Parts: sequence; structure tokens; C-alpha cells
Amino acid sequence: MMVRWSHHRDALRGRVALVAGATRGAGRGIAAALGEAGATVICTGRSSSTGTAAIQSDYARTETIEQTAGLVNGLGGVGIAVQVDHLDSAQVTRLAERVRDEHGHLDVLVNDIWGGEILKGPPPEWNTPVWEHDLDKGLRILRLAVETHLVTSHHLLPLVINRPGGLLVEVTDGTTAFNAEHYRISVYYDLAKVAVNRLAYSQGHELEPHGATAVALTPGWLRSEMMLDNFGVTEANWRDALHGTVEGYPAAPAGFAHSESPRYIGRAIAALATDPARARWNQHSLTSAELARAYGFTDIDGSQPDSWAHQAF
Repeated sequence: MMVRWSHHRDALRGRVALVAGATRGAGRGIAAALGEAGATVICTGRSSSTGTAAIQSDYARTETIEQTAGLVNGLGGVGIAVQVDHLDSAQVTRLAERVRDEHGHLDVLVNDIWGGEILKGPPPEWNTPVWEHDLDKGLRILRLAVETHLVTSHHLLPLVINRPGGLLVEVTDGTTAFNAEHYRISVYYDLAKVAVNRLAYSQGHELEPHGATAVALTPGWLRSEMMLDNFGVTEANWRDALHGTVEGYPAAPAGFAHSESPRYIGRAIAALATDPARARWNQHSLTSAELARAYGFTDIDGSQPDSWAHQAF
């Protein structure tokens, strides 16, 4: 029987989750939704207000992991900020040791590390063939989007499998089926997003004998902080972007009407983590909207948007 999700603040009380790449966007939304359900959420990333300046994010933005941890606390969970560059194996080793010492295990591991938003370039630079694309930028996209996930899984999955029922979520852009039939921006971006879907499949194969589950999960058109800034709006007035009335900013395409807040994909993961029968999803490639229909949760405005169904990209 499918468990119907409710926003009970104690649904994940006592569970320990780690969201790798929790500074902004989907990662922040995921951490927040797990906090809504009462989880202890370790929020990792490079952007820190108190950490080492040498490993700050490539993005010149103000969001930090400490802000995300504070959001988790404010929603009823326990937020813990840890500055980590997930390309650095030694740093992730130390992270794993700290989690083992302080918590003993992980119930949920979310690989949401990305960091290539600037590297992929604006729309006028998309569809640049591989022989013309900047090689260094392309290879860094792959390192940020794929190598980080491998390093993180290598060091942290032992904490997921040391008791039955663990959950690994690989966050990507596009389902396996969609990406198989659509070229995505560039060879490098395309390869990165396909690879992360496959990581969930292959890791699910390895996790299953240990009673753990792995899924690939994609949001739809995400109203991240960077996306909202592109249209000069906030989460509170994002629909104004559809009307083209924000001075100095372009109007959003009509498909933006089917966009989703970062909390939506977070509630998808919270629902999975709550479901004792989540192994039914092992190795699957899923969307936040698909899980909303299965579990009955909604976005923060009470809707169940599905931009993939509307091809709003």
C-alpha cells in the first residue's frame, strides 16, 4: 500500500540526512523540506559565511550553507552547516568521519552537487559543438556534476548501508527517458545529466543487497534564486514575470507558469524517506511531479505543477 504523505512535523524526527550541495536552489529546498518533517539535516557546500574563503563557490552570490541550516531550524528540524568542497576527497573523508562520530549513520544522502550554472553559459551559447566549445569549461562541468557525486558516494554510502532502509537520491535535470531522446544544451551538459541518472541506477544495483534504495530525481522548471533573479521577481511575486511587467527584465516564457518552488522536490524526498516501502522505487528515474501524484503532497502554494508534462522547457 502506498503511503500518503502528510506534512507532519515529526515524520522524520530522529532521522539523519545529508544534503550535499545545500547552499541554494534544489539543495536548499530539499534541506528545508526535510527540516519541515523534523529531520536532522547536515547541509554541505562551498559557500559559507564562517568557513575558509579559499573554497568558496564559483558563484558571486550571497546564499550560504549557514542560511540553509537556519532555514531548517526555523521549520522545525535540526540544521547543521558544514563547509565542504566535494571535489576534494580529503574534505569528504573528514565529513564522513564527523558524521560517523556525531551521528553513527545516515538515513538519507542527497547528491545535489552541481555548480556549473555559469559554465554552461546563457542560451545564446547553447548548442555549441564540442569542437568549438571551451574544453576546460566543459571538463569542469563534468567534474562538478559527476566526479563530486562519485567522491561523495564513495565516502558516505558506508554510513547509509550500516543499517537497513537507507535512501540515496541523485538529483539531476531530466529523466532517463527524456534525456535519451533530447539533446541537452551541449555535449558536456548532456553527458553530465545522463550520467547522474545512470549513477542512481548503478548504485541502486549495489545498494539493494544492503536493504538501501537509490533513485534519480529531477525537478521541473525550478524557481531557484538564480532563476527568479533572471526575471526580476521573488518567490512571493514570481507570476509577475509571466506578464512582462517587471521593468528592466524580460518576460518569462509561458511555460514558466508550470514552474515549481525548490521545496517541491524536497517534499518528494521527504515522502520517499517516510515510505517504508520505498524500495519499490529502487533504480528508478523520477520527477517531483510524479512523486507528488503518488504520495499526494503539494508545492508550497498547494498546487502540483508538472512542467515536464507541459514540455515547458
